[in-house]
Amino acid sequence: MKALIRLAGVAALFVLSGCGDDVGKVSLGLFTTKDVIIEARRDPMIPGVTCHISRVEANLDFADPSDMGIACRQTGPILPGDLANIDKSPKGEVVFKASLSILFKSLKVRRIYDADNQTLIYLSYSTKETDGSHKHSLSTVPLYGTQAWQTSGSANGQPASN
Repeated sequence: MKALIRLAGVAALFVLSGCGDDVGKVSLGLFTTKDVIIEARRDPMIPGVTCHISRVEANLDFADPSDMGIACRQTGPILPGDLANIDKSPKGEVVFKASLSILFKSLKVRRIYDADNQTLIYLSYSTKETDGSHKHSLSTVPLYGTQAWQTSGSANGQPASN
């Protein structure tokens, strides 16, 4: 029975591992089944931003560890219209989500807009519905130098000063 459950877990990992945009995979050692996976994900609402997310994939295990890293950069134009439709609340919005196990664990990336500093914040974290996780990583994309940058006063909805 235990072997059957492990086989189902391995099959689920193979199915889930095909869902990402992997750009790199590095083994953590000759005698381990753990790899560091690096994925590239574009923000669906702001296509000028690409995030590279690294995480540990524990092959032949039911759950991947919660360790991850994130680096987001401007890789194309960021336009004022891109910002118009994003959630600007303090909690922001989830822009990426991936399952890390068959046991209700997932990796999430949340975008938060810092209007005062005109910066997009990307927070990666793992959730487990039963007890959560404290592990997270943060990356920022400043709007300075982009078409979405607003001069003093205009970031808060007021017209730009000339």
